[in-house]
Amino acid sequence: MRPLEILIPILLSVFLFWQQPRPAVIRFVPALAIVLTLIHFWIEGYRWQMLPIYVLTAILGLITLTRLDIKPLASYLTFGLLAVSTALPLLLPVPVIPTPSGPYPIGTRIYELTDTSRKELYSGKDEARRIMIQVWYPSEAGTSSEQARWMDKAEIYAPAVSGQIDMPPFFLNHLALVKVPAYKNAKVTTADKPFPIILFSHGWNGFNAQNTGQALELASHGFVVVGVQHTYGAVITVFPDGTIAYSNPDALPDGAPQDEYETAAHKLVDQWAGDLGFTLDTLQTQNSDSNSPFYKTLDLARVGVYGHSTGGGAAIQFCGTDSRCVALLGMDPFMRPVSYEVLDSGVTQPSFFMFSQFWTDDVNSRNNELFHRFIPHVNDSLGVISIDGTAHYDFADLPLLSPLAPQLGLKGPINGKRVVTIVDDYLLSFFEATLNGKSTTLFDNSSPYAEVHPKP
Repeated sequence: MRPLEILIPILLSVFLFWQQPRPAVIRFVPALAIVLTLIHFWIEGYRWQMLPIYVLTAILGLITLTRLDIKPLASYLTFGLLAVSTALPLLLPVPVIPTPSGPYPIGTRIYELTDTSRKELYSGKDEARRIMIQVWYPSEAGTSSEQARWMDKAEIYAPAVSGQIDMPPFFLNHLALVKVPAYKNAKVTTADKPFPIILFSHGWNGFNAQNTGQALELASHGFVVVGVQHTYGAVITVFPDGTIAYSNPDALPDGAPQDEYETAAHKLVDQWAGDLGFTLDTLQTQNSDSNSPFYKTLDLARVGVYGHSTGGGAAIQFCGTDSRCVALLGMDPFMRPVSYEVLDSGVTQPSFFMFSQFWTDDVNSRNNELFHRFIPHVNDSLGVISIDGTAHYDFADLPLLSPLAPQLGLKGPINGKRVVTIVDDYLLSFFEATLNGKSTTLFDNSSPYAEVHPKP
């Protein structure tokens, strides 16, 4: 809960527990709570989880303003109601994205890209492929005062994400209140040499900001991180002209026979790999354009790629077919979309893969079968690990949504802060080693984390 959200129920509790006769200053505490509620609306923002507290504040405030007093039994019953009301914002707090550990302030920019060389496969229209990207980068402090939100266009994204977890559309509306330690359109900082690039590919029905915490951590250490939004594979995509593109379920036909499903999946991830390639083409153009904010700041010879789930498969597909990829990392990579050619030829780049316990334990899955087919052909593997207590979405920001995240199916039983520490350490150390040449012992045989084991 945010500061005023905590203070308001505390004030009401003081009023309700104060023994009668209440002195005048205590009788006016609910009125003060009303004033703080109005300030809370202005500074922190209204959210539906606080509605019961708003109602109690108004009722108690009106009672005291009319000089009525509340009997002891009524006070205790009202306090019980207040306690229950406070549980709701506690269980569904405004998430806090962890402050990154690096020395650089962070800027972010959002772009629409149109690839006229490729046709859109999933819109049902004869049109070019359009995607959105978000870039997080080292910035100069003080060059922007507009703090970025976790979700751009959250009023559209939040209902779509709510639907993904089988909740009513308003359930996650408070995500519009989440701000991150980054500033929109801040100036890219100057450095002795250009910054390495890391591309991120989200999973099926995900979105490019789902791993913002990781993007911020990497950017704070001097990487330019680009989250690619795969239109019609993301849960929803919103373009600047107001066009909205929902995910197309036919792109991954759940329940179809194996051959039919994998043919469709190969087609999908081939397009996603094309999105990654076109994003690099665009960055190359930006790097050589004197009018671009990224002019001469990008090192196109140091490109890392990572992805989650289907995005992990897209990262493998891209690195298996495009030599611009220098380093590859997969988080619960979904292997069924990876082409059979890449499965059997492998990749030559330094690579590292992290699996959740949930996916690891499904030993006879088609995904594990295909990964075991692929991994012997990885020429420079830094390892394959499994993290105890994790589920599929522990690799994203979604577990931060609520203490109820395990019950909502958004994470495993492992502590949320603990899994962020582990994943961020491996992610940052991998790209520091492979793109910046920094030595590390993290990928030696014995992990410093008790939850981490080699994947069988």
